[in-house]
Amino acid sequence: MAEPELPVRFQRRFLAARQLRSFPWPELEQNLRTSAGSALLVDILHKTLLHPLCVKYPPATKYRRCFLTELIKKHESTAAEPLDELYDTLADLLNEEESTRCYKNYLLPTGDAVTLSESVAIISGGTTGLITWDAALHLAEWAVGNAAIFSNRTVLELGSGIGFTGIAICKTCNPKTYVFSDCHPCVLKQLAENIRLNGFISEPKTTHRIQAESRGQEAEATNSLQPKIIVAELDWGSVTEKQLLDLQPDVIVAADVVYDPEITSALIGMLQKLSAFRAARKPPEVYIAFTIRNPDTYRLFQAGLDKVGIGWQIIPAHSNSFFLYDVQPNVTILQLFI
Repeated sequence: MAEPELPVRFQRRFLAARQLRSFPWPELEQNLRTSAGSALLVDILHKTLLHPLCVKYPPATKYRRCFLTELIKKHESTAAEPLDELYDTLADLLNEEESTRCYKNYLLPTGDAVTLSESVAIISGGTTGLITWDAALHLAEWAVGNAAIFSNRTVLELGSGIGFTGIAICKTCNPKTYVFSDCHPCVLKQLAENIRLNGFISEPKTTHRIQAESRGQEAEATNSLQPKIIVAELDWGSVTEKQLLDLQPDVIVAADVVYDPEITSALIGMLQKLSAFRAARKPPEVYIAFTIRNPDTYRLFQAGLDKVGIGWQIIPAHSNSFFLYDVQPNVTILQLFI
């Protein structure tokens, strides 16, 4: 796959508010030495800070200021004529008040985007669930490349956080029903907002199908058959086999839920409850993605699965890179056999 043109690479990273050091700055410097350097900068400005998605759903104020300052620095180092548009945009940003909320916009291969409202702080309201972690991006990329696994099926996501993976799957993989689940009230509230932000309406009970609200031209015309969306409060420790059976998932996914031995133990206990499906119907397919931060926690998880007879295999790494533009994190996807 050919690498997209430079302004598009800046755009994807910027709209998703990826780390500034992941941007192709050296290439930009090289290009600015040519006569068309100023036009390139204006193009990048319009594809980033002045892009309609950024205007409507902006990344954090501080992030936008840092990005624009870096852009201006690169321009000034070429001793070219000042570009009024760069300085006008900076003046507007300097007058803007900081907010505790920000947006990230992840461009999908379809041309649509997943827009998320996030907390600026990594830990907010006593939870880490209010920001998007790399394993969620990794799982979504893998899902987009394996859409047939999700197509026309009921998907249950454990620990959905603010909804990135699920929204990406709903927009690209055509599931019949998608159940987002989490247990933290702040996270569930933010999750519901992000589902609505992306043009979907969730329903409280599995009673009837609800169509997605129109999102103007942002909604894909071909995407008129929307999945049924459910947001469920799910506590792994107290959920019953009956509650899980009522959801009737064909596929279960989870991202970044293997980071703490206590949580891992609750997860394995819940997967055991799910194995009760064996008697009633075909057990669901289970896919779990996580960043290996502590090898001991990972080994503990594998040992816990072995102990209760849940089989597992590592899914081979994929080469898609729609969302992950930084150095590839140490993310593993396991398929579990319950």
